[in-house]
Amino acid sequence: MARMTAARAAVEILKREGVTSAFGVPGAAINPFYAALQASGGISHTLARHVEGASHMAEGYTRTAPGNIGVCIGTSGPAGTDMITGLYSATGDSVPILCITGQAPTAVIHKEDFQAVDIASIARPVAKMAVTVLEAAQVPGVFQQAFHLMRSARPGPVLIDLPIDVQLTEIEFDPGTYEPLPVYKPAATRAQVEKALTLLNESERPLIVAGGGIINADASELLVEFAELTGVPVVPTLMGWGIVPDDHELNAGMVGLQTSHRYGNATFLESDFVLGIGNRWANRHTGKLDVYTAGRKFVHVDIEPTQIGRIFAPDYGIASDAGAALELFVEVARELKAAGRLPDRSAWARSAQERKATLQRRTHFDDIPIKPQRVYEEMNKAFGPETRYVTTIGLSQIAGAQMLHVYRPRHWINCGQAGPLGWTVPAALGVAKADPEAQVVALSGDYDFQFMIEELAVGAQHRIPYVHVLVNNAYLGLIRQAQRAFDIDFQVNLEFENVNSPELGVYGVDHVKVVEGLGCKAIRVTDPSELGAAFEQAKKLAVEFRVPVVVEAILERVTNISMSTTNDISNVVEFEEIATEPGHAPTSIRPLTV
Repeated sequence: MARMTAARAAVEILKREGVTSAFGVPGAAINPFYAALQASGGISHTLARHVEGASHMAEGYTRTAPGNIGVCIGTSGPAGTDMITGLYSATGDSVPILCITGQAPTAVIHKEDFQAVDIASIARPVAKMAVTVLEAAQVPGVFQQAFHLMRSARPGPVLIDLPIDVQLTEIEFDPGTYEPLPVYKPAATRAQVEKALTLLNESERPLIVAGGGIINADASELLVEFAELTGVPVVPTLMGWGIVPDDHELNAGMVGLQTSHRYGNATFLESDFVLGIGNRWANRHTGKLDVYTAGRKFVHVDIEPTQIGRIFAPDYGIASDAGAALELFVEVARELKAAGRLPDRSAWARSAQERKATLQRRTHFDDIPIKPQRVYEEMNKAFGPETRYVTTIGLSQIAGAQMLHVYRPRHWINCGQAGPLGWTVPAALGVAKADPEAQVVALSGDYDFQFMIEELAVGAQHRIPYVHVLVNNAYLGLIRQAQRAFDIDFQVNLEFENVNSPELGVYGVDHVKVVEGLGCKAIRVTDPSELGAAFEQAKKLAVEFRVPVVVEAILERVTNISMSTTNDISNVVEFEEIATEPGHAPTSIRPLTV
């Protein structure tokens, strides 16, 4: 048997579980692990500027490709607490990341030692497992179990806390014979799928709601095949966007209170049956449940049994991994089609596309300051189907989801449930690290951008290029819009006159100077006609200098983006002019039909 420190055994297990990249910040209590990481080799490490940033880099890394598990490493105490937001974000979106923290020696953990904290107890509510390992001999088993849990059933994050003396203790461990534990995923039965298809076939206007669980299962092609076999239009959720290309004849558009399309909501409200696969009926998607559920039956397929019935009771539920279920859905649908027992859905699918061609939002405005809609129009022109978009929260994310186009799974990488400000910069770095050849484009409002702006230096240091579109209105735009219901505009205004950059007027922070000071490139745009050229220049600068490149668009101060003010998908308010002629929405998926 080989003899090595527990820290070295942990690193060897990471490698045998497929880990090739990690993100983190070293410190006294985790230094033995870092020493093992260096001595072992084979795992690249990206030094973050903030441990929360490292956790979001790990998230972005995981979300980019099937099988990826991002690893975040930090010292004791504050580093672990810094990771909590990343753990919360990952657990909300069913994203496996592994957080490893250093801890004070076991003998003083409960003696208020410097930076000692019960991080396992703090992390447990937002992780599938959180444990402080007190016996060095348990380290291999704990890491093996961690990977098993992260991958099994509903994926999610794990935190392992390693006291420094545990890391340094030598144990017997043979890396050559280590094997990952088998992954458990519940699977639908044929009888369940046949019943679901019977319910679907009894309907006249069915829809498929395709959630992020399909992407997690790497089952997007199966979903498309099933939709094409049955002729049923598909509504992707925000986390499932890209499962069906936006320009596919069966893509009905997104539904919801905010990140939705006019045509998506209109088609949903005409439906009489919904098959939800790998989705969780998020409240921003459903809005008022009486409106969402009225007049339609539901079948819900989800990997987590307790998710079925959590929001509302479906007419039928199936606990299954989305991929396993879709394999059977495709198999049974092929048999039904061969037997001539699938209804013709062409008229219903055609009606969805007709709405897509008539119910559009206007994007083309020539106003100065720039209206945000024009930014997304120019992004559609500049960035092609291969683009991986990364964003988290705010009016920028909502408007982006309404107006951008996504054609492939894992090409809209969005923090769906938690929506923490500051997520976008580090997550984009994680995505670009995971797919260095990709065109990665991040999207932020000014407040999200400022939250973890220091992480841009990580991109400069480690030569991780991507393009960051920054829409700046010097406002907490989404909160300002929400405050309209309270007739206030309180503590959401970010404007000030910068004594060092008077040319900015009231827009305050000079993002160009800050970005350049962090070793990156930046372009400021004040005229909408210059956006396209700025995006092209940004792409070239990213390639030339191998650093993040920020394109800042100076927006009008106040824009109200389309959303419901009554929590009702049948009552989404269009605050701006809608498209009434083709020139109003030149990059729409379907040419506007007047």
